[in-house]
Amino acid sequence: MKVFKYLLFLILIGIIGTSIYIAVQPNFFEVSRSKTIKAPAAVIYNNIIDFKNWESWSAWIEKDPTIKLTYPEQTQGVNGAYSWEEEDGMGTIKTIEATPNKTITQQMQFADYPASDITWNFTSKENDFTEVTWTITGKDLPFNFKAYSTVSGGMEKQIGPYFERGLEKLDSVIVSNMKKYSVVINGITEHSGGYYIYNTASCKIDQLETKMQEMFPQIQNFALKNNIQIAGAPFVYYHKWDEQNNAAMFSCCIPTTTKVITTESDILTGQLMPFKAISTTLKGNYNHLKEAWETTMNYIPENDFTLDNNGPMLETYLTDPVNTPNPANWVTQIFIAITE
Repeated sequence: MKVFKYLLFLILIGIIGTSIYIAVQPNFFEVSRSKTIKAPAAVIYNNIIDFKNWESWSAWIEKDPTIKLTYPEQTQGVNGAYSWEEEDGMGTIKTIEATPNKTITQQMQFADYPASDITWNFTSKENDFTEVTWTITGKDLPFNFKAYSTVSGGMEKQIGPYFERGLEKLDSVIVSNMKKYSVVINGITEHSGGYYIYNTASCKIDQLETKMQEMFPQIQNFALKNNIQIAGAPFVYYHKWDEQNNAAMFSCCIPTTTKVITTESDILTGQLMPFKAISTTLKGNYNHLKEAWETTMNYIPENDFTLDNNGPMLETYLTDPVNTPNPANWVTQIFIAITE
């Protein structure tokens, strides 16, 4: 009997000791993980700010595909939200603040546990790399929460690996999505022509992109400075393309509503007369333009059209990369003149 009382006493001491240990644990927690992704901050931000994208990179859903997701009418931006239901309970998360391409602040509520704050920080690095930091914090933790955390090995052990895996999957999804592209032959069309201002250069083909990045701002600044009304998307007019000698001659052009009399020797005015052309649309990164051109050039004889060797060959940029950060959404239209 004494032994039994002694055992009960030891158990009681153990319970009291454990309770004291749990009670003196911190009333807050913070778990944070970071990863550097080869993508502009805007592309990553645009993915994370819409909860409908989370399913593709959530480590929790990867582990338990039976989790039931529910989306409200708004899932994107401030006040966007979603909820889920799993074996251990139900949860909700809502975006409460956001600074585009910089930070996102969210609040998460799971089961009967205290609400937690989630923050995302995006730090742009050189060469379009972005450091993404994902942090969750909780405070004023009740005894039962601290007890669960203590028994399960702490929040670092419970959440950290999921954050790490989630960021890995996010990296993969973002990079994969940025590589998507399509080349579509639109067929024969009538280009309306029109006036344009331009500058011209010759260079090696492998220097083309760098040269264009120098030339287009010159024309744009000229148009802005002289209040010239722009009539459409900028385009490149190819005059010569010699792969054998790695040489190209081209003009960077901006269409105008009327004929412009220029006062600068390196900015000229041109006019395109209407012409029949085969049109192709590339949606995706400019590094697929070679494929788009080759596809179009092959399409012409295969469909019994005749290339107009003296006609225009244009590359029109319908989207501005500054305003469209994801290369998968860049749209370029090619026009190659054909004879009647």
